Parts: sequence; structure tokens; C-alpha cells
Amino acid sequence: MTDNVASAPSAKDSSAPRMGAFTDAVLAIASTLLVIEIKRPEGAELAGPHALAEFLWDEKASFVAFVLAFFLLWSVWRRHHHFIDEIDRLDRATAAAHAPLLLFAAFLPFPTAVFGHAADNKLAACLFAASAAALFGSEAVMKEFAWRRAILRPGVDPQKIRISANASASVTLVFVVTAGLVWVAPWIWLIWFLAPLAATAGGKLLDRLRPAVPARIRERQAER
Repeated sequence: MTDNVASAPSAKDSSAPRMGAFTDAVLAIASTLLVIEIKRPEGAELAGPHALAEFLWDEKASFVAFVLAFFLLWSVWRRHHHFIDEIDRLDRATAAAHAPLLLFAAFLPFPTAVFGHAADNKLAACLFAASAAALFGSEAVMKEFAWRRAILRPGVDPQKIRISANASASVTLVFVVTAGLVWVAPWIWLIWFLAPLAATAGGKLLDRLRPAVPARIRERQAER
């Protein structure tokens, strides 16, 4: 069975820097929208230090949700930044796979606001986990296309891209599992702060469990 990997750039290939710039813009806007959803104190809530302190304490879940979502988006940006630096040209499938990634990144402020305003609501927690799973899952799929089909920069090993895809898949698994567990253990969302550890350890572990990168893919990348 042959892999659908182009041996040379074509008109269907896309500029990696342009895709990187567009992704940066979407992630920056999504990160900014997170703070807009945090409720502002008004009227009596600003009457004095005690009233303001009570307001800030009542809104603590919104601040926690903001910090969590911000670092999730930041982790996506950081990995994508390194990813783009290793790509010469994006094939059409890898470029198209950016669409769901950016879609779920742009959507994340909504479940973050819902979860922040109703952290004890199991459905709100489930919605956030499902949205995060979709975000990291689409990231994993995009990178799966990339290591098989994109034109990498000279000296870049396709396995490095695959390990990054595995890391995204590991984080996806964390959110998929916890989306179900929130219904029986509402505190399980605390595990989401450990998601970066899943990316680091899970990426390498999954890569060991998968078959080796086919020699033909390494050879085709070398020919480019």
C-alpha cells in the first residue's frame, strides 16, 4: 500500500509561514476573548474594599477557568510555532486540517465562560472538556497529515512531527476520559492542569507503541 506523498512542491502546496501567521492571529484573538468573558464589578460591588473582595472571591472560578484555557491555547501555539519552523511547504490536506483546529480554538472562550460561571455544573465541565478534546484532537490529526505528506525542512525527521502528533493525542485522551468522569467526580477538572505532563510523557510512549516511520517516507523527504 503506497502513501499519498508528493515528491515535489506543487501549486496545491501552501506557504507554511503564511499559515503560521494566520494561526498566530486566531490564537491571539481567542486568548484575548477569554478575559472579556470575565464579569466586571459594578455599582455596590465597587463600594469598598470588602465589597470588591467578596465580588472577586465569588468570581474565583472565572479566573481559574481563564488561566486554564489561556495556558491550553498557549500550549497549542507553542507546539504550532515549533511545527511551522520544521515545515517547508504544507500540502493541501495538512493546510485544510488547520480549519477544525482554528475553529475549536476560536470556540474555546465560550465553554470557558460557561464553566467559569458554573464550575459546579457537571454539564458545564463536560462541555469544556469536550471542547478541549476537540481542539487537541484536531491538532493531532493535522500533524498526522503533516509527517506523512507535508514537505519538511532539510534535516527534519518525520518522526519528530509524529511524536508531536502523539503528544496532542495524549492530551486529547485526558480530556475525553475526564469529560465522562466529571459526572461522578466533579473535582476531576483539577487534572486538566496536568495536561502538559500528558503531552510530554504520552507523546514518546505512544510513538514507541506505533510501528516505525516507513522508510519510504524518510526517503521521499530526503529526496526533497
